[in-house]
Amino acid sequence: MSVDFETIKNNQRAGWETGDYPRVGNTLQIIAELLVEAIDVRAGDRVLDVACGQGNAALAAARRFAEATGVDYAANLLAQGRERAVAEHLPVTFEEGDAEKLPFDDESFDAVVSTVGVMFAPDHQKAADELVRVTVPGGRIGLACWTPGGMVGQMFKTVSGWAPPPAGVRPPTLWGTPEHLTELFGDRVEWTALHRRDYVFRYHSPEHFSEWFRRFYGPITRLSGTLSEADLDRFADDLAGVARQYNRADDGTVVAPSEYLEAVGVRRA
Repeated sequence: MSVDFETIKNNQRAGWETGDYPRVGNTLQIIAELLVEAIDVRAGDRVLDVACGQGNAALAAARRFAEATGVDYAANLLAQGRERAVAEHLPVTFEEGDAEKLPFDDESFDAVVSTVGVMFAPDHQKAADELVRVTVPGGRIGLACWTPGGMVGQMFKTVSGWAPPPAGVRPPTLWGTPEHLTELFGDRVEWTALHRRDYVFRYHSPEHFSEWFRRFYGPITRLSGTLSEADLDRFADDLAGVARQYNRADDGTVVAPSEYLEAVGVRRA
C-alpha cells in the first residue's frame, strides 16, 4: 500500500498547531528530566531533542550545561520553547524541521533524545534512521514513548474510535515496545536499558482531564471541533472514562499512572 506521508504530516502539523499543546506538554517535564539523567548527559555534550514540542528535553539538557538543540515542525510549539528558555536563562537553540528529514549533518550530536515526540512521525523507519544518522558513533539515543497497554495508549484507541488513523500508518505506541525498537534500529543501536515507567496524570477530576485535553491537546482539540454537540458530549465522556479506568484516587481527583518505555541505547560504529 502506498502511503502519502507528506499529506499525513501536514495534517498532523495542523493538529499540533491547534489548541495549546504546551498546556499539556509542560506537565510531562519529569519524563524529560528522568530521560536526560538516564542517558547521563554531561556538561558540554551536544544534545538534540527530536520532535521537541515546547522543549522539555532540550531544557533539561541545558540545565546540565549541555549544548542543547530542539527541533520540531510546529512553529507555535517552538515559539513557546524559546519563551521558556528565555524565562529560565537557558541557552537552547530551537530549529524548525521534520523528524523524518532532520536539518543536521551526519554525526552531529553526542546524544539524541525524544520524549513522546518522535513516536508520532508517520514513517517510523525514516524517523529511526534519522536518529541514528545524526548521532556520533558511540553516542547515546534516549527515547520515552507511551506503551500500547498504558493509559495514553487506551486514550489513543478511544480517539481512534471517533477518528480512525490514516490507512497504512502504524500506531505510534509501537515505539513503546522493545520489539519495535529492534525492528527499527536493528544492530545499529545497542539498547543498554529498557525500563517501563509510569507517568502519573493528576487532575481535579476525570471531567477536568477530559476538558483539558479537549481544549489544549491539538489533535484532540481539532477533532472536537468537527463533532456535533451531542457527539461532543459523548466524546467528552469517553475521555473521562479513560481517566476513570486508570484512576487510583478515592477523593474525586485523578491520580492515574500511564506506562511508558524509557529506552537508552548506544549507536554502534
